[in-house]
Amino acid sequence: MAWHLSVQVDRDSAVPLTAQLQNAIKTRVEDRVLHPGSRLPSSRQLALDLGLSRSVVVEAYEQLIAEGYLDAVRGSGTHVARKMPDSVGDTSLLDSRPATSARWDLRVGIANLSNFPRQEWLNSYTKVLQNVGREGMDYPPVAGIAELRNELSGYLGRVRSVHTEPGQVMVTAGFAQGLALLSDSLQRLGIHELAIEEPGHSGQRRFILDTGLTPLPVPVDEEGLVVEALERSGARAVLVTPAHQFPTGVMMSPERRKQLLAWARARDGWIIEDDYDGEFWFDRGIRPTALQEGDPERVVYAGTTSKVLVPGLRLGWLAIPPKLYPLMERVRSRQDQGSDTLTQLAFAELMRSGLLDRHLRRVRSRYRSRREALAAAVHESLPEARIIGCAAGLHSYAVLPPGTDEAAVVHGALRRSVLVRSGAAFRFGGPPGEPGLLLGYGSLPLTGISEAVAAIGASYEEARRG
Repeated sequence: MAWHLSVQVDRDSAVPLTAQLQNAIKTRVEDRVLHPGSRLPSSRQLALDLGLSRSVVVEAYEQLIAEGYLDAVRGSGTHVARKMPDSVGDTSLLDSRPATSARWDLRVGIANLSNFPRQEWLNSYTKVLQNVGREGMDYPPVAGIAELRNELSGYLGRVRSVHTEPGQVMVTAGFAQGLALLSDSLQRLGIHELAIEEPGHSGQRRFILDTGLTPLPVPVDEEGLVVEALERSGARAVLVTPAHQFPTGVMMSPERRKQLLAWARARDGWIIEDDYDGEFWFDRGIRPTALQEGDPERVVYAGTTSKVLVPGLRLGWLAIPPKLYPLMERVRSRQDQGSDTLTQLAFAELMRSGLLDRHLRRVRSRYRSRREALAAAVHESLPEARIIGCAAGLHSYAVLPPGTDEAAVVHGALRRSVLVRSGAAFRFGGPPGEPGLLLGYGSLPLTGISEAVAAIGASYEEARRG
């Protein structure tokens, strides 16, 4: 049977046909236009329908299968996967699905279990259990226990210059719950659109859609979010990653920060600052302070333990402006009975004892070594690429020469047992932008970095020739 698929490609576009087709199908899957289990045409039929080479369709299908969007079973054809990638219930992770048989996994959001301070956590948890009273075993305040909110307000002020008080801190089940609470609260204020960065976090975009808000992509350049474009969007709320933009890694410039804060005041708007990896700053200079420092009345600061410890703890926090806090507390009280008390107490003890600072100094050094090794490997094996953004976080973004077929590079890398994401995976339909690769090194062993990048370099040369 000749199954039909309604997609289009533009032969006059600078974006390779494979990437166009891949993005068109992926967007329809993410937006639930193509439902789980839906049958797709064969590669031969779709190529005939669109007037394309069959190899273009085969490459697009294979990459979408590798990324978890499609399933292919011999004799049954190609279907939309029944279990979607990037669960909408957890936007703190970009891509935590089990890897294929690839040897090297350069995706972002994969937990590095070897860095979790097991003994320190066990000591903190044991101390809590030995001393906890009835209050610690009872239902917690919905905003979090006093011990952790006190520790967080002091810690955030000390390490990120966040201006907040314990009574303005809310403990959440990761950033996912924090974003859900904010989405609900914004809609109660009559705000139904949320500006997001383009390129940006595809999982968060889908999550925002599911909460009932309309995401409005706003472009990012070498200085961060383009505030003039934000003003044109008409939005009254925006979600940004100013310290280390995701995925490009650029740091928002001081001038752009001033413009963004001025926009919020003039627009009576709100800024959500997602500081998802602010603890890992490797440049020798002073790292940027939180954007929230510039206007605690307009900026909601968000952080989690997902990169600091492991995502499985499901522990995050919001520093909320006083004007917004009562509404968010009411919204939270209608959704749940607060977060796990014992985990909160253990994390508070980890912070109070200084063990968290010691842990961060240790893993910061490890990640710095990985990033330096990655930069050296890119210089050696991908000399035509350039890494942009600041030296921070657990990933780097490599821009490839104009005209590079990203999909072909990613496909070739997978055939060489390397799993990596192209820049197209983080674009939302705006201008195609420069081709690039997102290189995650958080869970990659130091010894495997050069081998993985060498395989990507070989894939790039193959794509360039053919």
